[in-house]
Amino acid sequence: MSIGLLGQKIGMTSVYDAKGRLCPVTVVAAGDNVLLRRLTSENEGYSAIQVGFATQKESRVTKQLLGEFKKAGVEPKKLIREFRLDADAPEGEINLSISQFQPGDYVDVTGRSKGKGFQGVMKKHNFHGQGAAHGSKTHRRNGAIGNRSTPGRIWKNMGMPGHMGDERVTVLNLQIVQVREVDKIILISGAVPGSNGSYVVVRPAIKKPEGSTKKAEAPAKKPEAAVKKPEAVAPVPKEEAAKK
Repeated sequence: MSIGLLGQKIGMTSVYDAKGRLCPVTVVAAGDNVLLRRLTSENEGYSAIQVGFATQKESRVTKQLLGEFKKAGVEPKKLIREFRLDADAPEGEINLSISQFQPGDYVDVTGRSKGKGFQGVMKKHNFHGQGAAHGSKTHRRNGAIGNRSTPGRIWKNMGMPGHMGDERVTVLNLQIVQVREVDKIILISGAVPGSNGSYVVVRPAIKKPEGSTKKAEAPAKKPEAAVKKPEAVAPVPKEEAAKK
């Protein structure tokens, strides 16, 4: 059963697939995931497992967290995330290696997008802008935002300048091209959110694209029971009918 992995984005490259086509991929280092804690519906109210990734310096960890790490018998981790489960995790080891994914599987990757700083409405919201002639003094401005006396205020969700990027982003239905267990890396087709060196969460895809799974064949119809038709009765001659 695939649960998910924590990883670090290394960068992008390209590889050839089985059909000889050049495929751009993102390299994600997803080895050394460590199980930190099991959460049960009885104690926490929901079922999940807590996973840690990337070793953290002890000087940057609070005493409470440091005590929990020592109790679990692992080193402090930089990235800690929970993976929800339908039922409580069974006792014993849980597969947190990259072998839980195979080439051809679809995954959803969550990361922190690159920060773009403070941006105007043309870059942030794709506004067309205003007049570009020499007489215009509002080339890249957003223009009027009010509505006179009715309603006398600015509508919600009005496109305005502001900070852009540095948000939690999830890219759906990315396909795994290769799984290299020796190097502990996964090659994922396409782009993954975040800059090189940032941390990502790789989960099995929730909404698989059409054609990725075989459609269940309709069950064959049972042959209907043959209905015996009444045998044809030969017509009785008129002479014999008159004698009767």
